[in-house]
Amino acid sequence: MRRVEARVAVLASGEGTNLQALLDDPVVGPRVALVVSDRPRARALDRARGAGVRAELLDPAAFPDRETHERALLDLLAGAGVTHVALAGYMRVLGPAVVEAYRGRMLNVHPSLLPAFPGAHAVRDALAWGVKVTGVTVHLVDEEVDHGPIVFQEAVPVLEDDDEASLLARLHEVEHRLYPAAVRALVEGRLEVRGRWVRILEAARG
Repeated sequence: MRRVEARVAVLASGEGTNLQALLDDPVVGPRVALVVSDRPRARALDRARGAGVRAELLDPAAFPDRETHERALLDLLAGAGVTHVALAGYMRVLGPAVVEAYRGRMLNVHPSLLPAFPGAHAVRDALAWGVKVTGVTVHLVDEEVDHGPIVFQEAVPVLEDDDEASLLARLHEVEHRLYPAAVRALVEGRLEVRGRWVRILEAARG
């Protein structure tokens, strides 16, 4: 049976720096077929267009409810032949229908060492808590927020003079390295998941 070529959709709500890291990756970049944002002014849409990638806005305000918005998202993904999804700063919690449609084929990157500091304010929360170490987590997406099986984690020290901007800048450096590697492993079929444990298989040689 002929293997279907991976086609990746990236969902992003803001600047799109992780999207850019994916577009710049020699394996992932050519497979990014679609970028979707829920915010009209998201720079991620401009980054996609600049790379010649289809960019679509799905503004929740244009839909009567969450279910209708998510059905439109699923229709858009299916119409583009999307096989895998990467969340890159997408600030909406996806419902069960989207999660189920891409179960085991959808990743998220989060600026903390989960399960510590889930949610939208992870960097602020880490600083408020006074932790000495935080980090980056890449995980598969399930029905709970920032909860699915962990693919990669890397620690980042919190410095005494850190503020939100300085810590986030160092976290971004790690995100931009880990996330393309994780998406690459996903689209190449090298993630072996057993319960909450994820094993990353070596890439084929040659």
